[in-house]
Amino acid sequence: MPTKNQQIEQLTALNNELENYFRNTIIPQLFVDADLKLRKFTPPAMKQFNLSENDIGKSMHDIKENIRYNTISDNIQQVISSNKILEREIQTTDFRWYQMNIIPYITIQDNKTNGVIITFVEITQRVKDLKELEKVITDHEILLDTISHDIKTPLTSLVLAFKVIKNMPPENVADIQNLLQIQEQSVLKMQSLIQELTDTREQEHKYQAEEELLDVENIVNDVRLTLNGSIAQSGAVINSELNVPKVTFSRHKLRSIIYNLVSNAIKYKSPHRTPEILIKTERENNCVVISVKDNGIGIGETEKEAVFSKYFRIKGNVEGSGIGLYLVQQHVKYAGGKIILESEPDKGSTFKVYLRAE
Repeated sequence: MPTKNQQIEQLTALNNELENYFRNTIIPQLFVDADLKLRKFTPPAMKQFNLSENDIGKSMHDIKENIRYNTISDNIQQVISSNKILEREIQTTDFRWYQMNIIPYITIQDNKTNGVIITFVEITQRVKDLKELEKVITDHEILLDTISHDIKTPLTSLVLAFKVIKNMPPENVADIQNLLQIQEQSVLKMQSLIQELTDTREQEHKYQAEEELLDVENIVNDVRLTLNGSIAQSGAVINSELNVPKVTFSRHKLRSIIYNLVSNAIKYKSPHRTPEILIKTERENNCVVISVKDNGIGIGETEKEAVFSKYFRIKGNVEGSGIGLYLVQQHVKYAGGKIILESEPDKGSTFKVYLRAE
């Protein structure tokens, strides 16, 4: 049987090993007793708490922490009462994320919880990756919606042109050639859209579409060409006032924004007047504002929020799938911008898209 001195030496050796572990571990840990008093901590724990040796023996209620929305004392009490491990994701005041585990410390002799061990494992990168993954999923949904929505117009023009040609006398050569030209433009436009979307998927940056310095007038002209049939049929007059001629943005997303706003302006024209549409760019503080103003049927106050919802459509006999404005809002939102709608029934609407300027 070991002597008293030998027992003291063994306890001292064990204590030294324990102290050495605390000094060298890279894991933030706190040891808190059943009275919620701090008994020991590892140096890395100072990232979450402003600790010093003077804090040993203090109540956790009195210790200053660097955790946002802290409920740590309540969590400790919950673990002591339940004898169950508690896991939570917490964020510190420097906006880093940690997985916090509170483990009951159970004494062998009486099998009771005599306190808790709290560990922190940093998961900041994992949280960022999850957020990026959510963006990827959203971008894929938007991509599918864009394909179905933006290809619909040229495809419809193509089908209508085929129907007209089938019923047209052979001697109307000039008319047939015009319709064939419309068909060719529609096919080329669909081909261009598919190529743009394919290029976006293949780019090096996984999480966001490539941005470039764009000439807004070129984008507007591209939209005019795409909507050529609708413009001719409605007699719409489209003017532009480009006080900011260039903007840094994703090409296909900017084209989609302007296309959808102009397309809606034509679709929801007033039956009492010729559609007049003004596309304008201007600088406001640190933003480039792209606005599309029309003299159409306008939008009531109760529908201003709803128009940006997926599949929502204003009542009326107007062709469409109800995702155009949803796509616009999603593109703008994920670029860190905002969109504002100003409208009155029978007085037209103005959509203002705010994009951050470089």
